[in-house]
Amino acid sequence: MLPLRDYAPTRHFPIVTISLLAANFAVWAWELSSAGTRIDHYSYYPCSVEGPCLTVVAIHHLPFWESAFSSMFMHASWEHILGNMLFLWIFGNNVEDALGRLRFLLFYLGAGLVATAGQTFITLHWAAPIDASVPNLGASGAIAGVLGAYLVLLPGARVLGLIGIFPVVVPAALFLVFWFGFQLWQGGFSVTHPESGGGVAFFAHIAGFTFGLIALPLLKRNEPLVPA
Repeated sequence: MLPLRDYAPTRHFPIVTISLLAANFAVWAWELSSAGTRIDHYSYYPCSVEGPCLTVVAIHHLPFWESAFSSMFMHASWEHILGNMLFLWIFGNNVEDALGRLRFLLFYLGAGLVATAGQTFITLHWAAPIDASVPNLGASGAIAGVLGAYLVLLPGARVLGLIGIFPVVVPAALFLVFWFGFQLWQGGFSVTHPESGGGVAFFAHIAGFTFGLIALPLLKRNEPLVPA
């Protein structure tokens, strides 16, 4: 299902969520102006943690503590960034409302780092050595953290989406549990059949989502408004 919106109100204008959206689109415009060369330089390479790096591009990477942050704002295609930003737009404002602005920003960055660490662990221990030299990029790990937090926060909220061309309204819990289950299924399959992953960092999604489930109760400042 492609989500279009939720029906959960917020107390405050989601300035951090919108700022993150703007930052991602600004970086995307900056990427487009470079014909792809900035993706190579600012993406994250697991081999930067434990080498050797086996491609020329990966050898000349940023240190992992820098690229772990910069890669969160890089995207590989219009489909990649539009999909990620749609999920952030739908689910981010309520999590920001519950955490407060500064906590939400730190939570978002923390989820992205945990997601990167989770994918790195799997890549270095189970993937082929050349896979550690493939660039990792995108906001989806951080956004997976937002989804996990939303599941804890508002499981009964309603989400409008499309199945094919048909609009449907489902509980947020149903949509998010199904989404996470799909990541688990595809993640396990991509360990045994790496080519099946299609370049998607499923274990980044799993780690980010799990972080959101755990961190939200610890960081929450406000109870969510009851959906209409």
